[in-house]
Amino acid sequence: MTSDLTDLIRTIPDFPKPGIQFRDITTLLADGEGLRDLTARLADIARPLDPDLIVGIEARGFILGAALAFTLGKGFVPVRKKGKLPGKTVGIDYVLEYGTDRLELHEGQVPKGARVLLVDDLIATGGTAVAAAQLLREQGASVLMALFAIDLPDLGGMAALAAEGVAARAIMAFAGE
Repeated sequence: MTSDLTDLIRTIPDFPKPGIQFRDITTLLADGEGLRDLTARLADIARPLDPDLIVGIEARGFILGAALAFTLGKGFVPVRKKGKLPGKTVGIDYVLEYGTDRLELHEGQVPKGARVLLVDDLIATGGTAVAAAQLLREQGASVLMALFAIDLPDLGGMAALAAEGVAARAIMAFAGE
């Protein structure tokens, strides 16, 4: 395994606004060994939980979630932004820093009682992950854990998930915003 996956994360200063240090996972995704190692580390955490489904949050959560689902031999379900899924959907509105957004998934795709793992590339404030967990619970799913490649602990996302009773783990952490 690559000893330090953090070396494969590119930092882009002042994106999307001044003062933000954007942690770009696409450089890790482009590295075959790094992607394999990250997926293996996520699988090591996920395997003992024996989930029924892996649920990935748009957009980079699709990449990591699908890789994890493949590794574990489980199905994958995308949680998307409003209007991106064809057919009948269920959704949840949630508050952003400057407004609101909506997450959706296909109606009936997550059966009642399903044991799911929620996956995304990065957790910052936790708003999107908390909304996704709430949406899954509204469908009758049990959210076993939320898994992330990167945590920005200074922004409190893990604490927000914990406050909602959702266990969470990240492979890497970066200080600051």
